[in-house]
Amino acid sequence: MDQYSTRLDGIFQALADPTRRAVLTELGKGPSSISDLAKPFDMALPSFMKHIHFLEGSGLIRTQKQGRVRTCAIETKQFAMIETWLSAQRAVWEGRNDRLERFVLAEHDPEKL
Repeated sequence: MDQYSTRLDGIFQALADPTRRAVLTELGKGPSSISDLAKPFDMALPSFMKHIHFLEGSGLIRTQKQGRVRTCAIETKQFAMIETWLSAQRAVWEGRNDRLERFVLAEHDPEKL
């Protein structure tokens, strides 16, 4: 899993910002133009574009320009990598919780084990 470390760092840094998370939530409904994505945010378009570039650089979205309109869409491959990492972490912590539970039960009533 270490081979994903650098990519995961960028992904989680992208997810750390509420504006970028809101953009991803909107894109979860389907592709959208940058102007439509920017409407709900009280910021200048160049500032909003920094968020778009950050999301694109992390691989969470892809953009495509057709004429004068740039459209954004979710890049599902990166989300699969996040799910793989989270599943591994979940397994580690569930194992730790199980061992803790066995330890507590053994301390409380050694005959149950």
